Amino acid sequence: MPAGVRPVYFVLTPGFLLLDLSGPAEAFMYARRAGAAFELHFAAAAPTLGGALGLSLGPLEPLPERVPADALIVLSGATRPEINYASREARATIAWLRQLAGADGGPRIACVCSASLLAAEAGLLDARPCTTHHALTQRLRELAPDAEVLDDRIFVDAGAICTSAGITAGIDLALYLIEQYAGPGIAQTVARDLVVYLRRTGNDPQLSPWLAHRNHLHPTVHRVQDAISRAPERAWALSDLARRAHTSVRNLTRLFRQHTGTTIVLYQQRIRIAYARQLLENPRNSLERVAERVGLSSARSLRRVWAKVEGGTPGEARAGGVSEA
Repeated sequence: MPAGVRPVYFVLTPGFLLLDLSGPAEAFMYARRAGAAFELHFAAAAPTLGGALGLSLGPLEPLPERVPADALIVLSGATRPEINYASREARATIAWLRQLAGADGGPRIACVCSASLLAAEAGLLDARPCTTHHALTQRLRELAPDAEVLDDRIFVDAGAICTSAGITAGIDLALYLIEQYAGPGIAQTVARDLVVYLRRTGNDPQLSPWLAHRNHLHPTVHRVQDAISRAPERAWALSDLARRAHTSVRNLTRLFRQHTGTTIVLYQQRIRIAYARQLLENPRNSLERVAERVGLSSARSLRRVWAKVEGGTPGEARAGGVSEA
């Protein structure tokens, strides 16, 4: 495998829900087309498996004996888990997951819908927050009594393992992971290609600033948002953005507010603060340096915009405790 390429294994069990597989898989495929370094694999404990619709898929790769530490494993849910998860193939998958969990520095695992039950039986959810389809939360509590089972969540990121609610939430989780691994630009592109809304985990009540205000289909507004996201430090004049959008300043201003619910200026400020938050994760970056990188004139300006957009101060959010000088 070429250096820098992240393998993504989509793992199936009998009775798999096709949308649990195809939704996330298509999202990662579109991300790869957009330039993300993903390598997709489709694996199971049998070379051919039947799904909930009566369709069979094969040939499938065998469950890999060794999985790279930087890999992502996506477990597709199944219909009638009380029956299908008792199958020989599902029990073999649970044993395989249990073996992975025992390895140091193992891969990240993402569970779509009822696949959270597989992770629970493998002991992957103990002492972790998690979720699943609303009809299965009680069963998840029974299988993982030490887990923190959360209701009414789209998906939950618990670090080494992510879990999602029913069916289409797997696409939301895939977009979230694509953003983490390949950046917000590619996640935005995939969401537009799939014509889906961008949502985040219920653990975080706010949309990612990189993805917020994207729940529309207007190409002119998306073009302007793309430009700002790719160069948040630039002092964008409305006339420059209007030329890129092939419209007038007045019409662009109207369209942007109509389709995003915010102004162009406030949108750029939110993107700049999101970028600043990333830069503050490096303790060697002073506030003056961060302000310069995001296109603000001084640390004082950064504090002012931060207070307006997020409340609080950048010093409260910084990691490492470096002086605010």
